[in-house]
Amino acid sequence: MKKVVLAYSGGLDTSYCLKYLKNEKGYEVHTVLVDTGGFDAEELSAIEKRAYELGSAQHANLTIVDKYYDKAIKYLIFGNVLKNNTYPLSVSAERVFQAIEAIKYAKKVGASAIAHGSTGAGNDQIRFDLIFQTIAPEIEIITPIRDLKLSRQEEVDYLAQNGVHYSWEKAQYSINKGLWGTSVGGKETLTSGKPLPSEAYPSQLQKEGEEKVTLHFEKGELVGINGTIDKPSNNIVALEKLANAYAIGRDIHVGDTIIGIKGRVGFEAAAPLIIIKAHHLLEKHTLGKWQQYWKEQLGNWYGMLFHEGQFLDPVMRNIETFLQDTQATVNGVVTVSLKPYHFSLDGIESDNDLMNTGFGQYGEMNNAWTSDDAKGFIKILGNAQNIFSSVNHLNHD
Repeated sequence: MKKVVLAYSGGLDTSYCLKYLKNEKGYEVHTVLVDTGGFDAEELSAIEKRAYELGSAQHANLTIVDKYYDKAIKYLIFGNVLKNNTYPLSVSAERVFQAIEAIKYAKKVGASAIAHGSTGAGNDQIRFDLIFQTIAPEIEIITPIRDLKLSRQEEVDYLAQNGVHYSWEKAQYSINKGLWGTSVGGKETLTSGKPLPSEAYPSQLQKEGEEKVTLHFEKGELVGINGTIDKPSNNIVALEKLANAYAIGRDIHVGDTIIGIKGRVGFEAAAPLIIIKAHHLLEKHTLGKWQQYWKEQLGNWYGMLFHEGQFLDPVMRNIETFLQDTQATVNGVVTVSLKPYHFSLDGIESDNDLMNTGFGQYGEMNNAWTSDDAKGFIKILGNAQNIFSSVNHLNHD
């Protein structure tokens, strides 16, 4: 019997694929769930049980949280990556790493094919296929929902016909949770004008008032919260828990999909947004002007290529080397105020703070140059534009 590995999440799409591949195509289906921080032990156990009930010949749960942080999230922080100045690549990045681990697992178990539950109208199909065909071009890629152009209702109906009852209410919202945030797609995000209802977001407001939190960074990495030192992946989880009580991090991202159509998706990413903004503030104090300029250019490129599934392109390793090198002086503590539905950055303390010098204070006094030095500098600085204006007889009306 032919063996196929299905990248499985326990949701509607992959549940359909499992049944379809087994019943209609006669495959021996092996399921693999790649956990990037979105599941606890109880949830993983329930998903495994469900996979076997649906007909999986063998199921594996692969937890890669620390690998995911070390190889992806760390650089998204270094680059202050927010797609369209909004979205912290919550799902984009994890899909790439789920694809990498799934295809490696397919090779390990000797599968002749690998399957995923993506539609033909989104970004995930490209992320999965690009990774699969690069790492194992000899393994066939099967995509039932894309090939059959199925609606969610058709998937629900097929499962019901095969004795599997899936809640239609649950099917209307697609929720993907990982270490770097949770995406929320639903009927409202298929429109241009409707917001997601508050209850669609996983975290609800539990606290009022204001709470101060200190974030400790060493070489650009979040190494502690409120004085407690831990590994960055644990700190992300801890900060998410603190901020979720204030329902922080809700937004809707609108962007151009890889295939050229506009896409809209809700997300909840309290820890990612706070960390990126706090890290960026610390960089403003500890990096030079041109470091910040080139980081912004390359960080944007890195995020775009990552978002579009190009993670295995060698230029990504080049950009990572640059981003890592810029973090040597990004050390210090950032104080953040958590409030219902939003946060604010109070300030930083750092031994590398470039404001702590004897050269002068902005808008106040200068200690390292005279007034004549300043006048001469300004005159020379204006030479190029003065020459251009003079030669071309510009009156600047």
